[in-house]
Amino acid sequence: MSTQIESTLTQKIESAAQAAGMVVLSAEPGADTTGHPTAKFRLGLAQSQDKERGLNLELSEAFDFHKPDLLPEMTSHLKEEARRLRTPRPDVYVTLAGLPIRFSGFRWPFHRSTSGADSYVVHGTVHLEDGQESPLHALISASMTVTFAEIVPAPEQPYAETFIYNAVRKTLDQGQLELLKSGNRQPVPVTTRYYSRWQKKFFFTDTTDASRQEYLAMKVYWLSGVLGGNGSVWIADPRDAQYLNTGEKDLLAMAGDLAKQGLLALEGDGAAATPALMARAEQYHDKMEKALAATKPTFNEEMRHGHTNM
Repeated sequence: MSTQIESTLTQKIESAAQAAGMVVLSAEPGADTTGHPTAKFRLGLAQSQDKERGLNLELSEAFDFHKPDLLPEMTSHLKEEARRLRTPRPDVYVTLAGLPIRFSGFRWPFHRSTSGADSYVVHGTVHLEDGQESPLHALISASMTVTFAEIVPAPEQPYAETFIYNAVRKTLDQGQLELLKSGNRQPVPVTTRYYSRWQKKFFFTDTTDASRQEYLAMKVYWLSGVLGGNGSVWIADPRDAQYLNTGEKDLLAMAGDLAKQGLLALEGDGAAATPALMARAEQYHDKMEKALAATKPTFNEEMRHGHTNM
């Protein structure tokens, strides 16, 4: 690993990785979108021989764990990521509207907006991942207000990635992001409307047992049946639980009902697609096409033509 990375930070990451069943494969200096120095780590599963499958973690070079809750939260984040790495497509998620999407190219940490707005911004890309190598994607600029930033333990990847990904999913559900073959950055605002200070939790979408069950079936169809070679998908993902405003135990209960219907092959907290679920292909592809079409009528035409200020 590079000696240019501050040794204390490297030691802390190695410690958190070990507690999560992971190892640091490499560390090197980087830079965020404004040129400020960062530390870029590549982590993998401790027992895995597949070095191609891993997690990219990027932090401010000067980041330290001065608050007592920062290191435990980092470890918790890495434990979740370690579980995702055991799934066929850990970088792909599904929206309630029916879109299978992949996140890539996020440039952490947040940086202050260069447009004069009183906000923090992180850039990334979301792709349509339909198994057909679709060129459709959206360059996004996710921004959180200064007020919202006070809620976040640190404006860094491990403490913000989950709610940013869920805000992107919510924005797609609302038809306020458009997936295109090319285009400028589109905004994803993250405000206090997504957070209850009283309950100290995030809220993105109100769901019912029926809608959560339908979501899980759709998720396993795409992530296991279409994209994952019928591998096992993590059902009790806390990231999905936050997005659906439910608990991990509830997701497992919903999956149990789907297994009884013959739609999922459930083992522990993982599930694979069955032939009965794959028979719903037309239904899920129609839903995806409708979700894509729904973004176009409501999308800001000035944004489509590049009139942005971010």
